[in-house]
Amino acid sequence: MKKNTFSILLVVGIILVANAISKQLFFRMDLTADQQYTLSHATKNILKNLDSPVTVKAYFTEGLPPQYAKVLQDFRDMLVEYSNVSKGMVDYEFVNPNEDPEVEKELNQLRIPPILFNVREKDQLIQKKGYMAAIIQLDEQKDVIPVIQSGLGMEYSLTTGIKKLSITDKPSVGLIQGHGEPGFQDLAQAYQSLSILYNVENVDLSAESSVADRFRAVALVNPRDSIPADHFAKLDDYLNRGGNLFIAYNAVDGDLQNASGTAHTTGLETWLKGKGLEIENSFVVDADCAPVSVQQRQGFFTINTQVRFPFLPLIKNFPEHPITKGMEQILLPFVSPIRFTGDSLSTFTPIALTSSQAGIIKAPTYFDVTNKKWNDSDFPLSNLVVAGILEKKSTAAASGKIVLIGDGDFAVGGQNRKVNKDNLNLFVNSIDWLSDDTGLIELRTKGVASRPIKDEYLGEDNAGKRNFLKYLNFGLPILLIVIYGIFRAQRQRNLRIKRMQERYV
Repeated sequence: MKKNTFSILLVVGIILVANAISKQLFFRMDLTADQQYTLSHATKNILKNLDSPVTVKAYFTEGLPPQYAKVLQDFRDMLVEYSNVSKGMVDYEFVNPNEDPEVEKELNQLRIPPILFNVREKDQLIQKKGYMAAIIQLDEQKDVIPVIQSGLGMEYSLTTGIKKLSITDKPSVGLIQGHGEPGFQDLAQAYQSLSILYNVENVDLSAESSVADRFRAVALVNPRDSIPADHFAKLDDYLNRGGNLFIAYNAVDGDLQNASGTAHTTGLETWLKGKGLEIENSFVVDADCAPVSVQQRQGFFTINTQVRFPFLPLIKNFPEHPITKGMEQILLPFVSPIRFTGDSLSTFTPIALTSSQAGIIKAPTYFDVTNKKWNDSDFPLSNLVVAGILEKKSTAAASGKIVLIGDGDFAVGGQNRKVNKDNLNLFVNSIDWLSDDTGLIELRTKGVASRPIKDEYLGEDNAGKRNFLKYLNFGLPILLIVIYGIFRAQRQRNLRIKRMQERYV
């Protein structure tokens, strides 16, 4: 009896010690391609540098459907890891909002909406109300995550929320206005992302004698009107003082309604040419492109048909650089090619290139969307530069850097237009890099935006390769099961024969 009691106590003691050690030595093996269950270096750095404790209160309704219950478990596991990495600076608790009407009232005051879940009960599909939200608190400050995203969005939401609250003195970045540029409303998604790390301010070059030194970087996005010479002089002065400039510019305009493409000038192209950056009044066309919807009449009916439109290149070729790290695909409609014509005192680094099948069409041009049949002869060029960085080699002068994108409205959205994820990342990452703050670049681009089929598997010439992979995918698991069955049957047969022998005991 004493021996049994001692054994039970010993087992309980081992479990308690193992549990205590596991909290200090948290380990998880992550075999996913995008390291979905591994915290990024940016997250770890932010957690390790917390000066004040952070509390995360998670609101999850109990009895969620299975697909949402997994989100609850993943969020719980993530908070455990946050707590361990921060050495206890991140504390957390889980609350079931449906148990207390006061909690629901608090969530309503914070403008956290309930989510409607489809649940099957007694052979009926009914809707239930629930919550999957979190409130991050540091001292008296709060940040709200209205809906916990599954997958990689979970880490980004949680880390940026903590980062937003822990920054005591945000640096400033500027958005140049006064030449027909889009405002904060048109750049709402970019503004929201930038506001996590920076104070984003408008810069009116007409009203200011110079661009203030407090701006880590200044952005000039899609100017539509002519820019006066003295405004360029102020930008030159800012760059010579070590300031950094982001430029996204439309050297051409594409109008699908009128099926026309025209050149566009503001004086910016002349100023850039003086610095060794030539942005052509031409359209880049690419065989790898997005489609447009075209109305076609068939009998008495009018149907919408998707037609590929090479004037909307899908850019997937990114040389290695912090700005584009982790990106998979950006859409640059009516983009123009960029050429470096500068001297040896400057360096130009391409950060986005077209595919191996591209071409250039001079403006003005006509878009024959419906009848034009594109073939390989329309794409004689390859790896055209559509985005790049200009830097001065000399370290004696504090000359700033310029990031130039050959499309002015790639990050412009609005109420009815949502910006592509990697388009947004390109804009915000560029500002981060120019501001010398790359902390969230890795986390922002972590994960998969899309999984496009590689060119080597497309087309009739590669049908054999596609079929081989298709049959291999289907047949290999079956073949492995058959092989295991044969092996197991042979092993059992040998065992039976062995047992039938006279000397077997």
